[in-house]
Amino acid sequence: MSEQPESGRDAADRPQRRTMREWIGDLFSGEPDNVSELLEILQDAAQRQLIEVDALNMIFGALHVSDMHARDIMIPRSALVVVEEDQQPAEFLPTVIESRHSRFPVVGDDLDDIKGILHAKDLLPLVLQEGTQRFNMKDSIRPAAVVPESKRLNVLLQEFRTNRNHMALVVDEYGQISGAVTIEDVLEQIVGEIEDEHDVDDDSFVKQLEPCTFHVKATTTIEDFNEYFGEGFSDEEFDTIGGIVLQAFGHVPELGETVELGVLRFEVLNADSRRLRLLRVDTPNPIEPQSQN
Repeated sequence: MSEQPESGRDAADRPQRRTMREWIGDLFSGEPDNVSELLEILQDAAQRQLIEVDALNMIFGALHVSDMHARDIMIPRSALVVVEEDQQPAEFLPTVIESRHSRFPVVGDDLDDIKGILHAKDLLPLVLQEGTQRFNMKDSIRPAAVVPESKRLNVLLQEFRTNRNHMALVVDEYGQISGAVTIEDVLEQIVGEIEDEHDVDDDSFVKQLEPCTFHVKATTTIEDFNEYFGEGFSDEEFDTIGGIVLQAFGHVPELGETVELGVLRFEVLNADSRRLRLLRVDTPNPIEPQSQN
């Protein structure tokens, strides 16, 4: 009777060497199948203090911008501060100073006749008396970037970085100006509110897109919300409209989820792991546009 060689028995008894493919397969065997599962894993990591909550919220924002469009965050047409092509410095400088913006669309015959973008920093030569005399609007404006309402924010952000633009004008399907969006508007969807020295008195928490459609920051105080929309929400339990809407949902909602409170319909446009950021509010009746800073 022949015996199996010793070396053969040792090889049979030893466990088979695992391939690199098998190791990688086991490593990612529990990988998420969709974004919701990924966010659950990240939330669990934050609860176990493996990552900071602020980092988690930025990840939420970065993932959500790919689902958002220029129309979701744009400054509406009615709120644009523009400069006319044929205006002289004495005519448009009061508007520039009062608005405290850094960039202004320059228009011709009407708002849809965009000539370019005027940068406030390019007006510094006007500080000199002789600069006012030599000023020429056509020599000072820069080309305007134009994007459709449907432009996804992650793509828009990449275009801002590539082209070194900080503002883009938004057009509707008919080519008419419907608003404007800045790189700061996009970044705020990722990192949250970016405040500068001029934001202290900024009350533009509500942007009217259409007579019955509004974008409302979730941090809008209930008092300001009630005053704008003529509502009577109580501020005894919550300070902001985001708190009331979050309570109505009973959970941190995902993008696109809606809830009705009285006659108003709220849709979530942006939220992070703990709170709402931006809401769309639809009213049953038109509301007259109100001045905004």
